[in-house]
Amino acid sequence: MEHASVIESLCALVGEPYVLSGDQNREKYDSDWTGKWKGESLAVVRPACTSEVADVMRFAYEHDLPVVPQSGNTGIAGGAYPGQDKSHIILSLDRMNKIVEINTDSRLAIVEAGVVLQELHHKVEEYGLIFPLTFGAQGSCMIGGNLATNAGGSNVVRYGNTRDLCMGIEVVTPDGRVLNLMSQLHKDNTGYSLKNLFIGSEGTLGVITSAVLKLFPMPKAYATALVAIPSVDAALSLLNRIQEATRGSVEAFELMPHEFIELVTNHFENLSPPFEQPMEYSVLIEIGAVSPVDATPLEDGSLPVMNQFESLLEELFESGDVLDAVIAQSEEQRKTLWEIREGGLEAILAKGRPILSDVAVPLDKVQTFIEVMEKKLATIAPNAEYNVIAHLGDGNLHYGIWPNVLAGAERDLKLESRIVEAVETAIKELSGTFSAEHGIGCSKTDTMKRMKDIVALDVMWQIKQSLDPKNLMNPGKLLPSR
Repeated sequence: MEHASVIESLCALVGEPYVLSGDQNREKYDSDWTGKWKGESLAVVRPACTSEVADVMRFAYEHDLPVVPQSGNTGIAGGAYPGQDKSHIILSLDRMNKIVEINTDSRLAIVEAGVVLQELHHKVEEYGLIFPLTFGAQGSCMIGGNLATNAGGSNVVRYGNTRDLCMGIEVVTPDGRVLNLMSQLHKDNTGYSLKNLFIGSEGTLGVITSAVLKLFPMPKAYATALVAIPSVDAALSLLNRIQEATRGSVEAFELMPHEFIELVTNHFENLSPPFEQPMEYSVLIEIGAVSPVDATPLEDGSLPVMNQFESLLEELFESGDVLDAVIAQSEEQRKTLWEIREGGLEAILAKGRPILSDVAVPLDKVQTFIEVMEKKLATIAPNAEYNVIAHLGDGNLHYGIWPNVLAGAERDLKLESRIVEAVETAIKELSGTFSAEHGIGCSKTDTMKRMKDIVALDVMWQIKQSLDPKNLMNPGKLLPSR
């Protein structure tokens, strides 16, 4: 089918203003925000509702047109990359941005896939509730993308990944059928969990258009501190102690080594190092108090949750399990500590594009991974620098490596491949995973081929061929070529 005819048909389906093609500016859709993945689509289609999505999918299926679903386009693994052959249609959900319902009794939100995560945060806060998924891109990422990648973030230690926060979804299949999985039930044992099949599938099986999401009571008070620790291994016992003392109220437990804090505070003019003397390892800890007993101010104005946290830290300081601590005494100070944590990716990319690893290992193997990789890098890339930050409560590390920081050094693709394989080997030896929350996209398909269980890959391909026999849904992503 001629390109002009394709564009004309798409305009008839969703309206001419909502189809971008030819010389029209499509850069924000064709390229990811990191600048690494730059493609060129045939067209960007922006439907307004599920029926229009279904119409577009039916048309694409009938005419063998590859479709790349896209929400906020904030990923860093190339999951929304349209390629450069001008054959792919980008199907953007950005116009489908309605928060349909907030059910305060059932604590559920029904939303369309194009709702920006932060806008959902603001909306549910009006009802004294939270949707606890949170990370640096929350101001621009969208619910559809969060579901497609099974996003994680800082609060996984208490609330789980996106999959754990979703009750039901609506999906348009590759041939344009609408699959209604919008369950509001906590128990529904009627066969395969199709919802969980589509969540995390990165748009390779269908287009998620709506979702039923779990909401939680908004903490009535927070206790937040940056705590210096003797070692990463010491952090695990620290987490367990705090969880026991606060009845499982730890919302975030984020490892921030000295090198990371220095990188971020040097990059952002408004931020400064929180400790007078650099601390090798620090953990950003946040406790969310839901019970009035913990959050109601005492006669002296202090909060029980903060008093308890401070007393516990003093006890741990005396025992040597904590070396120092900066405790947020106001909401402004709390936000400043979080700005250091959430400014990480921008600061890392500003230093120069690194090899970014999004890995996870068992909780008691985080220190081992860091030490093993330090030894490997000293051997294979002695001029390399690395930076690590971790969602330590769930064992997820973001490990960035600059292979050669010498002035004027050229990019060495062979060296980069050796480094990637070294990370893979270390992860395999520690029973970890090479992708924890960012997804596979097209950046890790080679690693999938090398590292994923061969039977698991075969089953995934069988599922893909069953639902998408023409391989039109986000081709080249998630699954390696057979």
